[in-house]
Amino acid sequence: MEIRTHDSGNTRTLVLIGRLDALTSSDLEEPLRESCEQWGSTVIDCAQLDYVSSAGLRVLLTGQKAASKHEHKLTLTHVSDDVREVFDITGFSRILNID
Repeated sequence: MEIRTHDSGNTRTLVLIGRLDALTSSDLEEPLRESCEQWGSTVIDCAQLDYVSSAGLRVLLTGQKAASKHEHKLTLTHVSDDVREVFDITGFSRILNID
């Protein structure tokens, strides 16, 4: 997975490209934690995210908890139907802010 960052105002956008799974989820942990601590809001752009596994869900949940702790807004955008189905089945669509 590749992660690209874009900053605008007090918002950091993390663009995820590829698969968020057991092999790649650790790559997102640090950038997501830093963003939640240092920026006013974080957008995770999922337009090019092909797949998310349970390991990826764990990282997103950890990110959501960090965002809440820091009164930070975390939003997922451009979520594909396949990825949204994973969020819906697991109940994560009720936990995460999906735009």
